[in-house]
Amino acid sequence: MLSADCVDSESGPWLTSHVPRCSLLITDLDNTVWDWFAIWHGSFSALLAETSRISGVSLEQLEIEAKAVHQRHGTTEYALLLEELPSLQVLHPGADIPKLYDEAIHAHRRARKELIRLYDGVQETLQHVREAGVQVIGFTESMAFYTSDRMRRTGLDELLDYLYSAPDHDFPSGVTPEILRKYPPAHYELRRTEHRHTPRGARKPDRALLEKIIADAGVSREYVVYVGDSLMKDVAMGKAAGVHAVLAEYGVAHKKEEYALLVSVTHWTDADVERERQTTKEKVEPSYVIQSFKELLDLFEFAPEAKAPSLR
Repeated sequence: MLSADCVDSESGPWLTSHVPRCSLLITDLDNTVWDWFAIWHGSFSALLAETSRISGVSLEQLEIEAKAVHQRHGTTEYALLLEELPSLQVLHPGADIPKLYDEAIHAHRRARKELIRLYDGVQETLQHVREAGVQVIGFTESMAFYTSDRMRRTGLDELLDYLYSAPDHDFPSGVTPEILRKYPPAHYELRRTEHRHTPRGARKPDRALLEKIIADAGVSREYVVYVGDSLMKDVAMGKAAGVHAVLAEYGVAHKKEEYALLVSVTHWTDADVERERQTTKEKVEPSYVIQSFKELLDLFEFAPEAKAPSLR
């Protein structure tokens, strides 16, 4: 099988070029196309601060209780968090907690809305890739509702062919998404991108997830580029699947001081957190490292997969 480094963008895979061809771009979303950590930290900090102010419960206690709720539901973006915090249940037995903490909920929503935006260069890069006739697929562990919301708000719905995400979390008995949401279901759906769900509970770096996406796209893996911010999850998975695994180093969040809040309330296990911290480029070597998304245009020739001519 020919190496991707032996692909000429004009004449096909039988001539030599120093720039590998990319015929399928698969990109992680959180901390790769947008700053998920900034969005989450800003909005969750606002929620906690207002909840503490209204209730009188300390931030430390709220964080402990939030972590238990998040681990129970497998996400740090759980829509019914306040209703399930034990301290608030004790303070307000039988009360409408969302109504009592309306100011906290609105502070959370305002911060989230203000912070949702694509990284510089993402929109222009994806437009270039699509105009070159190359499929673009998003792949995230984040759950469907908030991922779709971010895609609609950033315009990414116009730039991805497919989105693979986790399905939404379960809801308590008697509660449905329709009850919680203000608009009809169609309002929350993507208009252009086809949204597909990964199996419930499946997580990166399971190479089978990435291999299934590649198989669905029908592109040979030597022409596939996968980009993400996590060495432990994204790069390790891409390398295991045999594709060009690109580290979006600009999105690495676990070295930031503010990351401590995420660790204190995360649904990840302590072992996962430590493994992320301990994974280095010496242990998991990326195919490429980028400091901005637009650098992909310098590293690859984006064009549909070329087929060798018949020898008959």
